[in-house]
Amino acid sequence: MGVVTNNTDKYQACIDACTKCAQACFECLKACLNEPDAAARKTCMSLLVQCAMICQQAAAYMSMDADYAKDLCKLCAEICDKCAVECEMFKDDHCQKCAQICRQCAEECRKMSGS
Repeated sequence: MGVVTNNTDKYQACIDACTKCAQACFECLKACLNEPDAAARKTCMSLLVQCAMICQQAAAYMSMDADYAKDLCKLCAEICDKCAVECEMFKDDHCQKCAQICRQCAEECRKMSGS
């Protein structure tokens, strides 16, 4: 399943989940910026950026089979869970979908990190 090697096949489900979560968070951020209550979403939008960034880094670490990939994925799961809780507070479709994807990513990261 790897692109140029199969050294990271064991991480592929988590790499895919992290990549999807980062995309969902960036899409949700853009949508939140256009909501009439954008000012009330300040904490949510901050977490969306943090979640997207940690997901991108986690995918990169796993792709390199880096020494601290499991540690980073454990942190990624925590941030994804916090982002999901925050997104669930807003009832629009994009936030609800993002929360669901964050929860799926957190679960994959927990499996990968063994936590």
